[in-house]
Amino acid sequence: MNTKYENKIKPDIRHYLCGAVWFATFTCQADELNLYSINTGSYVYHLTHNHGQYTEHFDNKFISVERKFSEQSEYSYILGTMNNSFNDRCLAAGVRKDWANLGDGLVFKGIYGYVGEFFFDAFSDCGDHGSYHDFKKVTGVGFSPYIYHGFQYNFTSYFGMDVGLIIPSVFVITVQWSFR
Repeated sequence: MNTKYENKIKPDIRHYLCGAVWFATFTCQADELNLYSINTGSYVYHLTHNHGQYTEHFDNKFISVERKFSEQSEYSYILGTMNNSFNDRCLAAGVRKDWANLGDGLVFKGIYGYVGEFFFDAFSDCGDHGSYHDFKKVTGVGFSPYIYHGFQYNFTSYFGMDVGLIIPSVFVITVQWSFR
């Protein structure tokens, strides 16, 4: 039996994320908007044991929203989505800490986060492979803890790039767009 709704395209997680960004920026005062950034364009390369079986380069389709705790804070919240190494869609949530401001727009930072399953259907396959699956067997939730350290260079107050490493051996380059 066909209904008029069966042929509709189901929204994917990007629609939810865009809606969340819109809502967050719409409800903020103008001064608060400069606490937000969007991280996109993540380039990923596995440095060891890669024989073409991992999702790499720009195929991870990473996007996140970041919000500083306050204007002077060294900490930020991060919430987003990405395809993990096995091309499974995952929720990415974490905390960023700026460990050292090295001057002239250069920052040494760390991101400590959760990448894994969430109650939306889009994230239900995240625990099917690799370390995500190992954690799922033990805890019942498919996830992997991410520890990232890198250097971010801010070319302008609105645009920066960072280069770093997800422990133990995943090389990452990401672009950050800020509302400052």
